[in-house]
Amino acid sequence: MKGLRIAAIGLALVAAPVLAGNKLIPAGQPVAVAKSVLTVTPSVEWNKLGARPGRNSETWTFDGDALNDLTFYGGIEPEQTLFREVSKRTKPLPRVKATMLVTDIPTLVENSYRIALDTPLFTVEGMEPMAFAGKPGIRFTYSFTRPNEDLPRKGEGRGAITGGKLYLITFEAPRLHYFDAGVAAFRQVANSAKL
Repeated sequence: MKGLRIAAIGLALVAAPVLAGNKLIPAGQPVAVAKSVLTVTPSVEWNKLGARPGRNSETWTFDGDALNDLTFYGGIEPEQTLFREVSKRTKPLPRVKATMLVTDIPTLVENSYRIALDTPLFTVEGMEPMAFAGKPGIRFTYSFTRPNEDLPRKGEGRGAITGGKLYLITFEAPRLHYFDAGVAAFRQVANSAKL
């Protein structure tokens, strides 16, 4: 019995760092995201993951980022990237440009994914003008496949450029079931965005 208790304590200590950075985001309360002035008010609870894809970003999920991934990019300045650089010399990521238009946002996302995720299959399926956080913005849809993964993923993004900085929210999930199951919650969060 004592051995089982020691094993359980050991397992808890090993698992603790994995869970330490994650945080529950409660429903109905405004929250600032991605180390920026961008705020959203979710209508349902989300889990904020401790790992961040880039300096001014954060990811929320319901079931784990492999099944649904809501990522915020807040106030990305010119010459900054969406993701952390893997290798500036051999695989440089595209950078936000001071001259970017909102119609350039989907291309920035596509090129960033192709390099950072090493995915050869990425398609921007559609885009349309849409206000985002009270600013002139864009809504776009896309699909891609991660390397060594058979499930095609579908995504939707909304973004705007204001004060020379990029603000963007993306949602993606496997096309089969998970995208349709979570996209309404994403749209509610995106509709609640304020700058």
